Amino acid sequence: QVQLVESGGGSVQPGGSLTLSCAASTRILSAAAVGWYRQAPGKEREMVARYIGGGGTRYAEAVKDRFAFSKDNTKNMLYLQMNSLKVEDTAIYYCYVQSGTDGLRDYWGQGTQVTVSA
Repeated sequence: QVQLVESGGGSVQPGGSLTLSCAASTRILSAAAVGWYRQAPGKEREMVARYIGGGGTRYAEAVKDRFAFSKDNTKNMLYLQMNSLKVEDTAIYYCYVQSGTDGLRDYWGQGTQVTVSA
């Protein structure tokens, strides 16, 4: 069972920055995919940044050029640097890992709240 623990959420004013972190209990280097998703109130969960080994990182159009995904394979950590935050970025952010030796499974963290307001 893969466990993911996010941290770094909080409240910030528009234009501010936050960095989210996610500690994974599995070797992310061997994961099929890793990344970040978010869910705003009343909306479905959506992809923010998704990394597929050998395929690079894909970003949602709404965050492109403002958010940056990174990972540390030696520490099994995922990061999401969020700059120029907007009110519409307010959501619960979830860390994601797709992994498995007997078939791929999706794993999610418990989520961390990001609130952007003036």
